[in-house]
Amino acid sequence: MAASSSLQFTATPFNQFHSKQVPKHATKWGTIRCSAASPSKSYNITLLPGDGIGPEVISVAKNALQLVASIEGFEVAFEEMPMGGAALDAVGVPLPAETLNSAKRSDATLLGAIGGYKWDKNEKHLKPETGLLQLREGLQVFANLRPATVLPQLVDASTLKKEVAEGVDLMVVRELTGGIYFGKPRGFSTNENGQEIGFNTEVYAAYEIDRIARIAFETARKRRGKLCSVDKANVLEASMLWRKIVTALASEYPDVELSHMYVDNAAMQLVRNPKQFDTIVTNNIFGDILSDEASMITGSIGMLPSASLGAAGPGLFEPIHGSAPDIAGQDKANPLATMLSAAMLLKYGLGEEKAAQRIEAAVLDALNRGFRTGDIHSAGHKLVGCKEMGEEVLKSIDSKTPAAV
Repeated sequence: MAASSSLQFTATPFNQFHSKQVPKHATKWGTIRCSAASPSKSYNITLLPGDGIGPEVISVAKNALQLVASIEGFEVAFEEMPMGGAALDAVGVPLPAETLNSAKRSDATLLGAIGGYKWDKNEKHLKPETGLLQLREGLQVFANLRPATVLPQLVDASTLKKEVAEGVDLMVVRELTGGIYFGKPRGFSTNENGQEIGFNTEVYAAYEIDRIARIAFETARKRRGKLCSVDKANVLEASMLWRKIVTALASEYPDVELSHMYVDNAAMQLVRNPKQFDTIVTNNIFGDILSDEASMITGSIGMLPSASLGAAGPGLFEPIHGSAPDIAGQDKANPLATMLSAAMLLKYGLGEEKAAQRIEAAVLDALNRGFRTGDIHSAGHKLVGCKEMGEEVLKSIDSKTPAAV
């Protein structure tokens, strides 16, 4: 994973959300005290296991956070809260007010996964995904960083030819709280012919583009100094403004090589020649699609973490995979994306670089020793479940000196 340091932003206000009360018994507190005497630092982490495989992978990641905290000499306290389908079943809303408040007062939030077939036919405001959008907006986490790195141990798991996939290391910087997912007007209506229509609005204000572009330039500066801005400026006015503002900012970052690419071409180039990309910056919907495409270059969506950061306050960290209800509760999930999300939480959210490196190095070590979950398994390696893969990473954390990944 790429080197990183703290990102600086300008504060912006956020909205409040109101919902039913969560029963007091729904909150689970846990405090982990390190073995060293009188830890000098203490952090509060909100855990949102969510739905499907979410509770399984969060449990594994929590164990990793506990262990590295003990080794590195700081204290972590966990508050587990309901969200998504689990919250819908418990209290009737996808994001209870208490869950959002817990996330706001924490130092960082770690999310498992949300959604499932059970809630697919719910009205929009009662869908698990609505809770995720509300959480992002409530925390004002507008910058989503999604690394996609083909690890040498997993290059054969990629669906691309080895010579195409080998050495891929890119970062997608996705704008997270604007664009068509949040734009208004939106809804359903009837046109002049009496036909039912659905409509959404792709809209960006200049400041929204400016702040995500600055983060992308800074990210590229810390990587290999190349930034590709992806838009559809040949058709969409919102993209025309996007390109104008990104281009204007380039003069402030003379050490970063800026290029532009239309989104349809970018989707093709990610498959044709992914090594040409270092850092990609793009809007909400394009980033949603391209980052999932990039994940499959690495061999499995179960390997990729993400960090969502805002102007101030806690970040939101989560694997980019879904809730995978088909394998939930069967110990088949790949926990590595969530463990690597925990590493991003330590690095970007808490500034605990050494602890993050311990998890990153331990994941590589477990893979080097031949352990694979089903989604990345190939001949000659040992097939293990979610729990055993987590245990093997914990063994590596406990035995390895931290090393940069």
